[in-house]
Amino acid sequence: MHSLIGPLTVVCMQAGDAKILRNTGARVTDDVLRTLVLASYLLGVNRMLAMPHTDCRMAGADEATVHSTIEEQFSVNTRSLDFRTFLDQRATLATDVTRVRSYPLLQKGVSVAGAMFDVSTGQLERVDCSEPPKRLTQ
Repeated sequence: MHSLIGPLTVVCMQAGDAKILRNTGARVTDDVLRTLVLASYLLGVNRMLAMPHTDCRMAGADEATVHSTIEEQFSVNTRSLDFRTFLDQRATLATDVTRVRSYPLLQKGVSVAGAMFDVSTGQLERVDCSEPPKRLTQ
């Protein structure tokens, strides 16, 4: 989620109402899954929402371009990192929600949803993640 966006405000919550995990691209990584497992068992979290935002810098660029840009502008080779860029935000969101829903270590009965936050309008749109995403070629 964009660093200037207040995720609690977007979903009409207050501090203490939700555990917020933020990373670039709002991607479900192994570390996110580990944290969700802990949250579901030890913190009683039973509802989860993956919520990327429009105009994300990780959307629309490929890995090679991001690595090249950093190397050209800052003389740092980042090719050992996987930035997990994506071309289609909705398909990526559906993939990530499916990954959480199917994670075998997550406590049973946890509800997982996906929504897209539109930075221009301030609107939150629920995204149906029940259909498997279509595979894109890059």
